[in-house]
Amino acid sequence: MSESKNRDFSGLSAVYFNCTLKKSPEVSNTEGLVEVSQKIMEKHGVKTELIRVVDHDIATGVYPDMRPRGWDKDEWPEIYKKVKAADILVIAGPIWLGDNSSQTKKLIERLYAHSSELNSKGQYAYYGKVGGCIITGNEDGIKHCAMNILYSLQHIRCTIRPQADAGWIGEVGPGPSYLDKGSGGPENDFTNRNTTFMTWNLMHVAKMLKSSGGIPLYGNARKEWDAGARFDFENPEYR
Repeated sequence: MSESKNRDFSGLSAVYFNCTLKKSPEVSNTEGLVEVSQKIMEKHGVKTELIRVVDHDIATGVYPDMRPRGWDKDEWPEIYKKVKAADILVIAGPIWLGDNSSQTKKLIERLYAHSSELNSKGQYAYYGKVGGCIITGNEDGIKHCAMNILYSLQHIRCTIRPQADAGWIGEVGPGPSYLDKGSGGPENDFTNRNTTFMTWNLMHVAKMLKSSGGIPLYGNARKEWDAGARFDFENPEYR
């Protein structure tokens, strides 16, 4: 076993987004699996927050604030402050018709809205953040949904570490959901192992990045590129 000092992750923070279609206080099976990961993080000093997307008045769109674009309300600018402060982002949601929920899609679009912004070092906004995902449902599609989410997270420049996804699906069709009595979900060793490994890998990589000051700046500073730096790139026309 590793030394106990390697299990202290205090100073890190994580935001979990639950993209269920059910408004609170209706039971969310996705949230049941999310809490498994959350409890591990909190046990080791990570400050976590769970946001149920559908409970908030988040406008649809790909801009940081949709109110100047015709929407009367948009809670996203306030929610994004929590994203900006977090070291770890986990997107969790159900499978519907073999794909991610509409709330998952909307969330990713709003995260994408900030992808051209820069952090304090001059890198893109999500540099230094670690991303993962959790999927639940009673139809096939965990890997498909995870691929979509993890591609999106790395595209906006989050760091994706090994084994970045976990999930549970019950019997295909109108069978029991994760938290239903007798579903077998909470006892499923495959799901519990993957959720645990995912959680620890998120914490390990987030701690490594934070301890080292994030992703090294050389080769990815937008302002320096705009100012003429080329970071060893050679224009084929001049070879």
